[in-house]
Amino acid sequence: MTSLRSFSPAASTFGGALLLSIACGHNPASPSSSSSGPAPTGSSTGVQLAEDFGGRPLFPADNWWNEDITNAPVDPQSSAFINFIGSSRTSHPDFGPPPYGIPYVSVSSSQALVPVTFVAYGSESDSGFGGQPGYPIPPIAATQAGYIEGGVPGGGTSGDRHMLIVDRDRWRLFEMSGTHWNGGAQRWEADAGAVFDLSSDARRPDGWTSSDAAGLAILPGLVRYDEAQRGPVGHAFRVTVRATNSYVWPASHSAGSTSGALPMGGRLRLKASKDLSSYPTYIRNIFRGMQTHGLIVADNGTDLYVTGASDSRWNNSELNPAFGNLRADDFEVIQLGWR
Repeated sequence: MTSLRSFSPAASTFGGALLLSIACGHNPASPSSSSSGPAPTGSSTGVQLAEDFGGRPLFPADNWWNEDITNAPVDPQSSAFINFIGSSRTSHPDFGPPPYGIPYVSVSSSQALVPVTFVAYGSESDSGFGGQPGYPIPPIAATQAGYIEGGVPGGGTSGDRHMLIVDRDRWRLFEMSGTHWNGGAQRWEADAGAVFDLSSDARRPDGWTSSDAAGLAILPGLVRYDEAQRGPVGHAFRVTVRATNSYVWPASHSAGSTSGALPMGGRLRLKASKDLSSYPTYIRNIFRGMQTHGLIVADNGTDLYVTGASDSRWNNSELNPAFGNLRADDFEVIQLGWR
């Protein structure tokens, strides 16, 4: 789950373990702190960071992440929700070159499945997919930075530590939070884990979390470099707000009950009247996606922090001021639960 961050440019992750317990309404067990001991064995052949998947969309065209909301009705309480955030509050790109943002990994179907011990939300976590237990975690993630959010080899023991893995051959998405290689116990641990069929619109059971507080997948909501270069982005983005109140479709999990706050799954849309002409083309493509597909509230964190993929090609000297020009009152909230 997303941690509270300072408002400095490209702020690094900290405090994720605290926010996880707040967001999910539990008191997660602390993972074993030991990372000493041998690394896992096995092959990391075919592993790729930040793959573009040939431009293939994640999830079907009618999925909530990919649906065009240009003409969706505005919620009657839209102005009140924006005022709760603060009309002058500016947005921020919660991503950049490593270690900022959330990395994602693609693997082939030959990547060995390894068991994961869930130390916080085991009852709401997926042990694997389709009766096959395990997650295709490449061994290199235990010894090299860049595979788990936060930039620590093996994940470390603090922060959000999301790990996102796509089996590109079977088109499956494996996501974990609080990911940690416990060298002493010779096992992978995580707070929570969820597996998604990227060719399906299946939703998490009501009441279940995922590796995100709202029970949604994370990867399809990331701002990714290649797609921003290609043209207007055709999916919604993941966004955080400081407090939430219950949840609405497509979310499946609540992480707060603050009166006046947006629910998990609420969607903001950048107003069509916002002039985008002055921005670099790739930033215009991102902001255009906010006008056509919006931002989905997926976690508690900092107001209007938009999550993206960690990628060395990002230029935060362009991203930060551009996002800083988007204020809360440049957005409207579409009808809650709209499909």
